[in-house]
Amino acid sequence: MLVLGGGSWGTTVAHLAAHNCRTTVWARDAATVTDINTVHRNRRYLADYELHPELRATGDLEAAVAATDLLVMGVPTGAFRQTCEAIASSLRPWVPVVSLAKGFEPETMLRMTQIVEEVLPGRPVGVLSGPNLAKEIMAGHPAGAVVAVSEEHIAERLQPVFSTPTFRVFIHHDVVGCELGGALKNVYAIAAGAVEGRGLGDNARAAIITRGLAELIELGAKMGGEALTLAGLAGMGDLLATCMSPQSRNSSVGRALGAGRSIDEILADLDQVAEGVKAARVVKELADRHEVFMPIAAQVHAICWEGQDPDFAQESLLRGRLGHE
Repeated sequence: MLVLGGGSWGTTVAHLAAHNCRTTVWARDAATVTDINTVHRNRRYLADYELHPELRATGDLEAAVAATDLLVMGVPTGAFRQTCEAIASSLRPWVPVVSLAKGFEPETMLRMTQIVEEVLPGRPVGVLSGPNLAKEIMAGHPAGAVVAVSEEHIAERLQPVFSTPTFRVFIHHDVVGCELGGALKNVYAIAAGAVEGRGLGDNARAAIITRGLAELIELGAKMGGEALTLAGLAGMGDLLATCMSPQSRNSSVGRALGAGRSIDEILADLDQVAEGVKAARVVKELADRHEVFMPIAAQVHAICWEGQDPDFAQESLLRGRLGHE
């Protein structure tokens, strides 16, 4: 198996898989490759955690892709299409492709599996998603996820690849719903973080998370996902973990916004991508296209892209139109 991407989550998934099969990580950073191969650590992103001793890393993209029988895409959404294009001539036709990325391509508003189907056609494609904070999983804390592939027999074959005694993987058929849950929840993590950063209390944060889930489910269902999927691990589960954890990059962005920092200075300080900022623009356009009322997502867009003051509790929760929950 090959994981493309040497960030915290790509490395964590590779570490999990190394318990079950021969696994390689491809990373752009030569220092990360050396670290994994020599000291069994990713000192840039996961310095405190020892990786599986059989996990290997490489910087040779074409050779690694040509040799793999399972490809996992762990690169950020901004590099996703470019990476797919770079490997198109090396990847064998029958090799399954599993996406870890949670977001949209801003220019096309496509999900990552749609990009795979466009650039790498004729291959099984799926997604691994859920409430999965990398450092907790590396610490051996229990967690669950879903691997979603439309062909159930392929999902069943992939399930044991990622499962360990502390990381339980369920199979799912609803690729669209699982992928949308992971992409949309980042927007609401920014909202929940902003409420926390302004010191508005747990009641307000709980209301934002809950109403955010309602928005997420309504848009996800309009786009072809199943409501029950979005109420499961890949939807509500991922939403809760991302909104509540201090490890969440998107929640951290929200807290900083709530504390009065500008989006530009917040993003300049990040060493990894906060997908919710880019997703906010896409979600606003998708909500307009599908005629879904999404006041919380609209407010996230307004403060990230229009400079609006981040007072979610008043603007999104208290001043929205009145009606049935």
